[in-house]
Amino acid sequence: MEIKLIPILEEKEFVENPTTRLPICLVLDTSASMKGAPINELQEGVDLFFSELLNDEVAKFSAEVAVITFGGGVEVKSDFAAVSSRQEPPRLNASGWTPMGEAVEVALEKLEARKEKYKRVGVDYFQPWLVLMTDGVPTDDILRASGLVGNLSRQKKLAVFAVGIGKDADLKELGKLSGGRAPLKLKGLAFGKFFLWLSASVSQVSNSVPGNETPLNPVDSWARV
Repeated sequence: MEIKLIPILEEKEFVENPTTRLPICLVLDTSASMKGAPINELQEGVDLFFSELLNDEVAKFSAEVAVITFGGGVEVKSDFAAVSSRQEPPRLNASGWTPMGEAVEVALEKLEARKEKYKRVGVDYFQPWLVLMTDGVPTDDILRASGLVGNLSRQKKLAVFAVGIGKDADLKELGKLSGGRAPLKLKGLAFGKFFLWLSASVSQVSNSVPGNETPLNPVDSWARV
């Protein structure tokens, strides 16, 4: 007689940690224009983000963070996993052009695959987040990515946080990938304050009930509104 395992037993990580998940995809510009202080400050911000989540007794089991960079090419620097199980944040390096459209499409594919896994193993999840940060303009076609983001956002299947860095960030183009939520401009190189805000927001949502709208803290500490 053949015995079939319950689907949730397929994945050890979900057996050991059945907490409701919040998938977050950081889509970060690492093109050549980010060299020097910007990439260094961004690295410190990402490190701080992971550190803050690890210090939160709920978020460290709930938040699953993937990091995708676009600079010359698109690279999945780290795939989804609960922060509690991750060794360290990925290292970032700046070079190349700005294939933003491709990066967003890869991020959406990764988020969709992760949602399918949650469904397969029977783990609940919050609305996925896509965090997009850039200091310039796309060097590829963003039409398809814009359409996909717009559709998911209208269906309340995706929350997008789009952030422009520096004087050359084109907020009009960035707005095409922000899912109807107006993109914001980072104050100087205030990556640390942004990622502190982001980690606090993750904590708020992780401690809420899926499906309920959770108001987030004001953004004036890091953004030019």
